[in-house]
Amino acid sequence: MSLYICSLIYDEDSNGRQRIPDDDAYHVVRFPYGTHESSDVHNMHPFTQPDGKTSSYPDARSGLIWPAAEGWGVLDAMVQWEAGPYTELRDQFVRDPLSLTESPLDTTATDHRRPSPGMQCFTKQHSLFVHPSTPLALRVAHNAGRSLRLVHAQFKLAVHTDVHQG
Repeated sequence: MSLYICSLIYDEDSNGRQRIPDDDAYHVVRFPYGTHESSDVHNMHPFTQPDGKTSSYPDARSGLIWPAAEGWGVLDAMVQWEAGPYTELRDQFVRDPLSLTESPLDTTATDHRRPSPGMQCFTKQHSLFVHPSTPLALRVAHNAGRSLRLVHAQFKLAVHTDVHQG
């Protein structure tokens, strides 16, 4: 069995501001390339993507992880929002969020959350089968009535191979 790992980090202090509009839509969280990544030794967050297109942070493709192998994927995420007048914060994992492949957009692990009394910091984990030809992303939304900043975000994938799909 092999293990492939990609761990992406967005931090407002070092990567500029990422604003999420309040428009009743989910938005792909974008992650910088290169030295800002905590780990991408298996090249699952490449500038030149498997479909031949080149990405540049902060375009929408910079939010994609392309699994390095077929297998059982474990997704982890952490999202921290700025304070705001929201009553609901939303997040989800999605296969092919930009409709780049023949696979239809497929959302999973969707959470709608009330704000907490303290910092708006949420974590999640979900497992699913992954394929190298189908990119994955973390998407977020809110209902603040104005755009809001993401303060910090993490998106991680661990692919376990040699897993039989049934």
